[in-house]
Amino acid sequence: MIGFGYLSVWKGWFTREGADVLMKFTQNFAIPCLLFSAIARLDLAADFDWKLLAVYFTAAGTCFVLGMIGARHLFGRPWPDAVAIGFVCLFANSVLLGLPITERAYGADALGPNYAIISIHAAFCYTVGIISMEIALSEKSKGGIAILNSVIRAVFRNALVLGLAAGFFVNILSIPVPGVVWDGLGLMVQAAIPAALFGLGGILVQYRPEGDLLTIAFCLLVTLVICPVLVFVGGSMSGLEVQQFRSAVLNGAMAPGVNVYVFANMYGVAKRVAASTVLLGTGLSIFTVWVWLSLLP
Repeated sequence: MIGFGYLSVWKGWFTREGADVLMKFTQNFAIPCLLFSAIARLDLAADFDWKLLAVYFTAAGTCFVLGMIGARHLFGRPWPDAVAIGFVCLFANSVLLGLPITERAYGADALGPNYAIISIHAAFCYTVGIISMEIALSEKSKGGIAILNSVIRAVFRNALVLGLAAGFFVNILSIPVPGVVWDGLGLMVQAAIPAALFGLGGILVQYRPEGDLLTIAFCLLVTLVICPVLVFVGGSMSGLEVQQFRSAVLNGAMAPGVNVYVFANMYGVAKRVAASTVLLGTGLSIFTVWVWLSLLP
């Protein structure tokens, strides 16, 4: 689906503007509906396991530190660039790639642990990224309260986070949802993943790998190899259930999401590294994810 979207825009069968609009539809409407529906019906007691979250986010946080330190000391990038590159190594495409790949491999019933990870993924990543960037820009830093405000604005202006929050609200309070609403949400949910994958392919056309190839290769190594290895080791040592183990490793093996470019663009640093890593990582993950699927129980 990603390749079809890429080919369609590259050949001029579908416009770049159309791909941008399609992504806005999926990111702001269809996928939030998908996440709301999933979280509202999720068995929180069974799927929201803090051991699972600790394994995954410890590995992701370690990769953020590796990316930041590697960018600073291996490639001599200034600290703001290093933070953005660390964010590239932190923010996996857990929604557009993690969900459909896990579902195709193990079925819809295997997605509970994926949704548990996704439920705090954006909040965790943006909090770590924004606080680290503000520290890196310390001479221009806004102060503690202003940094907190930046984090809250970035997190709660994200439609995916709002969809998740609404789902938790309905789930925890056991709020009844009329059948007609579920029917409408069902139609949106059916459109979410295929439209998002096609749109993602379309917008990747504009991201061309030009320069910074060693830095990009380093980011690909961290995101596609080191992160899933860390999750695999951590999950094995902590005794995760098979379904949790699969979801954690596959999420760790996903290429960076488009949000890494959004973050880099927000601060005007390392944009070429972020965009190129998204493009190349998405393509290479065809092979690396296949390896992990063959290794998982």
